[in-house]
Amino acid sequence: MKFTLKPGALAATTAALALLLSACSSGAPAQEIGGAGSVEGQKTGIVGTQDQIQDISELCGDEPMTVALADGFGGNSWRKITRAVFEAEAAKCPNIEKVLYTDAQGDTQKAIADINSLVAQGVDIIVTFVDGGEALLPTIKKATAAGVKVVPFVGSPGGTPGEDYVDFVAEDIKTYGGSLADWTIDAMGGEGNLVMLGGIAGNSYSQGVFEGVKDAAAKSPGINLLNADGPISTDWEPGKTQQVVAGLITKYGQIDGIVADYGGGSVGGIRAFIAANKPLPVWSANDSNEFACLWYQYKDDNPSYQIATESSRNWIVKVALHKGLAAANGILSDEPSIYNLEIIEDSRNPDMLPTCEDSLPPDAILSSGLKVEQLADLFK
Repeated sequence: MKFTLKPGALAATTAALALLLSACSSGAPAQEIGGAGSVEGQKTGIVGTQDQIQDISELCGDEPMTVALADGFGGNSWRKITRAVFEAEAAKCPNIEKVLYTDAQGDTQKAIADINSLVAQGVDIIVTFVDGGEALLPTIKKATAAGVKVVPFVGSPGGTPGEDYVDFVAEDIKTYGGSLADWTIDAMGGEGNLVMLGGIAGNSYSQGVFEGVKDAAAKSPGINLLNADGPISTDWEPGKTQQVVAGLITKYGQIDGIVADYGGGSVGGIRAFIAANKPLPVWSANDSNEFACLWYQYKDDNPSYQIATESSRNWIVKVALHKGLAAANGILSDEPSIYNLEIIEDSRNPDMLPTCEDSLPPDAILSSGLKVEQLADLFK
């Protein structure tokens, strides 16, 4: 069976609000800079909408280039899809002769070694998901000083965009967490036990999302945020998430709502509730095919089970590549680097029902920017 998202729902991703700097939103204006990683007069932290993403052909240039995606952790489907988006975008530039990829496997020291190796190989642009946070900043600054255009995305290394690296590309993660939490709390009726599930321990992305969740919970006196000290680590893996959630069920007994920063991992948590014969709670995350499909499978037996998602925004890696190309080619870019996300699927809204595409694998992400055929090929 195929359940289709109603026209216009995906367009809800295209709103913009606050600026994210470092690990979470700062509300600061875009800054004009001229440091080693930038073009003179280039602004960083430009806020905009997804429909303002530019055609890469205007940024490619003519000189032969080598670009790289330095991943801090490549061990889940989100990272696999994001790599595919990056490689597909790079393939549109005929002058990009090599596209390299490294996977630090969640090891900060390996992430440092990977970036150093890429610099030694003479790459022109490094796009990187910094899972190791500020521990990577000295290495990134060293790469920038060597003339490499470095663009972190989603996971922040701290430092100063436009000086220590070209720019930081992300959604406003605090707004993301707050928006999902507001929806979840409303669906819970403003009362009950709430949990926020994050990824690898200590990563800046999950911490930023948590800050939004924490603020939303603080405005709701009937909500008890069970993990008030920070996000609960799941390593962004379904199997680990199932184990973690099973432990939470044993520890707390009653869980009424969950906000997660990875829908693909959340499917493991759903299985933990089923295995424990516990009613499924209200659940929000970013979109995943299986996350949507499981709602259709279990909703009739779990009246309180509602879900909502925001875009998994794999497409944001394209913008990071664009920013690197613009800097390398001396082009002033007005393309946004900070994007606000909104709810794109809402099981309580007949016009925004979750999309379950049974022709695609469970791990497919429909908002990724890849076509259905590309997603099918990727998971063969």
